[in-house]
Amino acid sequence: MIRAGFIQFNPELGDPKKNMESLSALLDKSAGANLVVIPELANSGYNYESKEQAFSLAESADNGEFVRFLSNKARQLNLFIVAGFNELDRSKLYNSAMLVGPNGIIGKYRKLHLFMNEFDFFERGNLGLPVFDLGFCKVGILICFDWVFPEVWRILTIKGADIICHPSNLVLPYAQQAVPVYGLINKTFNITANRYGTEREVTFSGRSIISDTEGKTIHTAVKDADEVFITNLDLDKSRNKMITLRNNVITDRLPGEYLDLTK
Repeated sequence: MIRAGFIQFNPELGDPKKNMESLSALLDKSAGANLVVIPELANSGYNYESKEQAFSLAESADNGEFVRFLSNKARQLNLFIVAGFNELDRSKLYNSAMLVGPNGIIGKYRKLHLFMNEFDFFERGNLGLPVFDLGFCKVGILICFDWVFPEVWRILTIKGADIICHPSNLVLPYAQQAVPVYGLINKTFNITANRYGTEREVTFSGRSIISDTEGKTIHTAVKDADEVFITNLDLDKSRNKMITLRNNVITDRLPGEYLDLTK
C-alpha cells in the first residue's frame, strides 16, 4: 500500500517564479505521500505567443531552476514527484515530464504525440516509453494527448508499470472518461494531473482524476480550482493481471495477430 495522488493548479504563462511559489505551498499539503503528479508544462504555462517566448521559458533537465526546486521539495518531503516542464536540450525544445525523488532527478519522458500548436514549438519525443523502478513501485509516464493512443498504455503495462502518471493540460473533454478504461484494460492505477484556467483563447478542463484497476474513478477534482488529493493505492491489485481464474490481460495477448499495427 502506498499513498499517491495529484496536484491540480493554474500555472501562469511566462511566470516560472510564481508557478514555483504556488507549487511549493501545494506540495507542502501533500506531505506524507509517496508519489505526487503535477500538470504538464507546470514551470512555464502552455499557450506560448511565439517560439521565442517558448525558448525563453525553457530549461535544462540537468541544472534548471525548476528541477532544483522540485529536487529540494522532494528531499524535504521525502517524496517522489512527476512534473511536466518545458525542456531545453541544446537547440531543441521538448514537452517533457521529469521524475524527481529525495536524491534528485531519476529520469524523464518526452511527449510522443504532440497536440495542435505544440508542433510549432516542440520536437516529438525521442526517449521511448521508459518505466522507472522506485523500489516500492514501478512508474510509467504519459503526457496529455498521449492518452488517445492505447498502444502506449499497454507498452507501459507490459514493462511492469504499477502506476501510470499522466501530467496534462487537457482541452478536449474526453480524457477523464477514457483514462479509467485504460486502467481496467491494463489493470493499472492511473493518475491524471490536469490544470485549469484560460491562457489567451485556450481553456483547460481541470477535473484531475485517479482511477483504479477496475476502471473506477477513485476521485475527480473540481474543474476550476487548486486541489491536492492523496489516497491509498494497493499495488497488489495492479500486479495481479488476472481477469478471471483463467484469463490474464498480459499472457492472453496474441502479438502475432497484431502485426498490422506496425504497418
